[in-house]
Amino acid sequence: MDKAAAPLAPAERLYALPPAPGPDESLIVEAGRICDLDALETALREGLAGQDDAREIRALTVKILSEVLRQGNAVLHAALARSPRDSRSYVRAQSWLTDTVVIAALRVAQLNLHPNGAPTKGQRIAVMAVGGYGRAEMAPFSDVDLLFLAPTKLSGWAESVIESTLYILWDLKLKIGHSSRTVEDCLRLGREDYTIRTALLETRFLTGNTTLARELRDRLWSELFANTQSDFIEAKLAERSERHQKQGGQRYVLEPNVKEGKGGLRDLQTLYWIAKYMHRAQKAAELVGLGFYTKPEYENFRAAETFLWAVRCHLHILTGRATDTLSFDLQPEVAQRMGYLDHGGRRAVEHFMQDYFRHATRVGELTRVFLTALEERHVKRAPKLLGLLRRRKKVKPGYSVELNRLDIEDPKSFLADPLNLLRIFEEGLRTGMLLHPDAMRLVAANLDRIDADMRENPEAARIFLDMLLKHGNPERPLRRMNELGVLSAFIPEFEPIVAMMQFNVYHHYTVDEHTIQCVSALAQIERKELKEELPLSSAILDAGVNRKVLYVALLLHDIGKGRPEDHSILGAQIARKVAPRLGLNPEECETVEWLVRHHLLMSDMAQKRDIADPRTIRDFAKLVKTKKRLDLLTVLTVCDIRGVGPGTWNNWKAMLLRALHADTAAALQDGAEALNRSNREDEAKRALRRALADWPRADLAAETARHYGPYWQGLTPETHVVFAQLLRDLPNNEIRIDLKLVDDRDATRACFALADHPGIFSRLAGALALVGANIVDARTYTTKDGYATAEFWIQDAEGKPYEEARLPRLRKMIEKTFAGEVVATQALKDRDKVKKRERAFRVPTKIVFDNEGSDIYTIIEVDTRDRPGLLYDLTRTLAANNIYIASAVIATYGVQVVDSFYVKDMFGLKLHAKSKQESLEKKLRAAIEAGAQRAAQG
Repeated sequence: MDKAAAPLAPAERLYALPPAPGPDESLIVEAGRICDLDALETALREGLAGQDDAREIRALTVKILSEVLRQGNAVLHAALARSPRDSRSYVRAQSWLTDTVVIAALRVAQLNLHPNGAPTKGQRIAVMAVGGYGRAEMAPFSDVDLLFLAPTKLSGWAESVIESTLYILWDLKLKIGHSSRTVEDCLRLGREDYTIRTALLETRFLTGNTTLARELRDRLWSELFANTQSDFIEAKLAERSERHQKQGGQRYVLEPNVKEGKGGLRDLQTLYWIAKYMHRAQKAAELVGLGFYTKPEYENFRAAETFLWAVRCHLHILTGRATDTLSFDLQPEVAQRMGYLDHGGRRAVEHFMQDYFRHATRVGELTRVFLTALEERHVKRAPKLLGLLRRRKKVKPGYSVELNRLDIEDPKSFLADPLNLLRIFEEGLRTGMLLHPDAMRLVAANLDRIDADMRENPEAARIFLDMLLKHGNPERPLRRMNELGVLSAFIPEFEPIVAMMQFNVYHHYTVDEHTIQCVSALAQIERKELKEELPLSSAILDAGVNRKVLYVALLLHDIGKGRPEDHSILGAQIARKVAPRLGLNPEECETVEWLVRHHLLMSDMAQKRDIADPRTIRDFAKLVKTKKRLDLLTVLTVCDIRGVGPGTWNNWKAMLLRALHADTAAALQDGAEALNRSNREDEAKRALRRALADWPRADLAAETARHYGPYWQGLTPETHVVFAQLLRDLPNNEIRIDLKLVDDRDATRACFALADHPGIFSRLAGALALVGANIVDARTYTTKDGYATAEFWIQDAEGKPYEEARLPRLRKMIEKTFAGEVVATQALKDRDKVKKRERAFRVPTKIVFDNEGSDIYTIIEVDTRDRPGLLYDLTRTLAANNIYIASAVIATYGVQVVDSFYVKDMFGLKLHAKSKQESLEKKLRAAIEAGAQRAAQG
């Protein structure tokens, strides 16, 4: 029999079965079902028998091992589909399958490609798994990091074996990271580079020279790791900090990176690395015996790690590659794979992401506990040395200061009074100290003492309100109370919104974090940090409002979210119960309830209605009733918008809210007469005459006489001047354009004057869409002598003013569109696409006809999914049905948009007929659906 086909001695067997799994190391499915090792050995031995062509041997080996991987991964993926949360046994099984293939490739290289009957001592290498593979934690497409360890400089034979092994593994499409080193190399490079040192910390012997592997392990601990704990820990914590900044800096990023993000797997691994480096811990479970965690804390560690690994594995399988970012388009699919269902008025993906963020929060708590335990051992250098030197306020009796943190002197006496579970947060705020993890542990373990009696206790309400009102920084205790469960224990109605994700692009934070951000924004205004940015809100607070009402209303404004009912109505009902418990008097409770019920009212009026229309102001003033409520609602609205996330607040919104507040305040003070149309028209004409004092009298008279009433009420005096100049001696065949970037509105004003055409609004909207301009507000007016004036406020895709450098292109596109050289319908086809990551969002279309919101127009409000060509499609449909658009107000919330059109029919009348409304709605829906299908094909 050919030597290559002869039975192998036990020492030469291609495989050694992994050690029998321990009770904590079971695989997700029996090893034999993942890969039958005897069958594999037979297939390789018989398949390679008699072969002496290296390329053929390699090709056959790759073919056999490819099938091993294909079948093994199919079995593993099916097992994970059956047990979608059993990630621990899955990642071990994936590692075992990888071990099998790596060892098989190496042995083929040694025995078949480069046979060497008697390797010298210097040729006997050890193969080690390092990094995540070394921990035996492999997601489906994780890197396979290998260390080829040589006793001395690599011999030619060893180099050939390693090269052939790698070629086989590369042909198998595995993502290989590799290094070939001696023990001395490992020690030298480990001293220089902490990434290498961390990888060496997690070496796992695969096959080969066991003596050499043991030597590396022993010398790492005696020569590299010994007495360098402080440096290693400092490096790992600095690396962690830098990683968090790259990932967004906080754990409520709505598209989190499961591996690298704050509260992700890498944070847990960092804690384990540190413990292993200090104590040679072999498993995270040893953190309990080492005194870093209590048993319940380790159970939280384990649960978070298991959950995060499950998410990561499903992400890899779904995308067919190493994907660690839980992007919006993947979140619903991962939720489905992990067994989440729609219920309680919320989508499965929202339930899934709420669990995700709760686990991420626990990872943060575990990190804090661990790091403080490190400080106590004087391993990590004391944080913020200046903080230690700074003079601190003396703590009250019953508290002590440990490592510059507030601790509890006697747990038993502390727990004797349940109110202390609140007082400790106020004491931390008063002294400026963080809570010691031991104190946090004690509080978290005794939440059951915050019972119904305590919630009704007036002293508890006083302590809680003092934290909001008296110390200038309520965000800090609220966030810590929320993370420890105290906030939900004290206000149980808050618990459902903890870590609740809203599955849309608009909201950057979970609902509880958004609430805390809103409270923080109010505190910033009170501390006068935003005086220049928010002059109106700052002035309102300076003049004096009921701060208690404002803080409680902000705390409760979104408390009704996540249920089938309207969250504003449900929130008001909840506020009616919670506000009295917090010690507010009946009048204050009524105001809080009103603010929660109407917390979206001012934002909606400002962003979805034409605030130049006197009817808008009258209706809003009727709902608000008093200047006191107007002021409170204004500040609450500003804080609510700012709390949505970075970049949401801008000067355009600020301008709308300031204008709405000023006009409403005037109406409340002076009555409806302040909004009289004829008064405003006369005042506007007087302002124009003053601005154009150098014009001949006849020209001025002609200009003031050529416009209808709405023109004078809907535009600013500055814009009237611009249009007067554009219209002067305007020929019928010319379009005149004035473009001005207005920084204090974060938008560019585009004014157009031209002979009146049917569908002017639609043509302009199409031209603007073609040059990437987003319209936020637009109004068109027809003069008595047959000209059209149109004012559009435009921004770029980022919500910034449309750049001046792009304005010449805009001018050219408008001229081409009106000349018929460019047909927007065709030109927009290639641009009108929905981004892949945003396709998972559901935005149902709602169309409402409102004949009460304006005295002379019907308001058509279209609430649907946004896309580049949407406004053009809608306005084109209206024009085709002989609907005149006087103005449009566009409010965008991530992928959702609300377009409000102020319209008349061809006879200048409102759209009263129900049949006309139904017919028009049907056509608008058809245009939306056709555009959506076109966009989905991109």
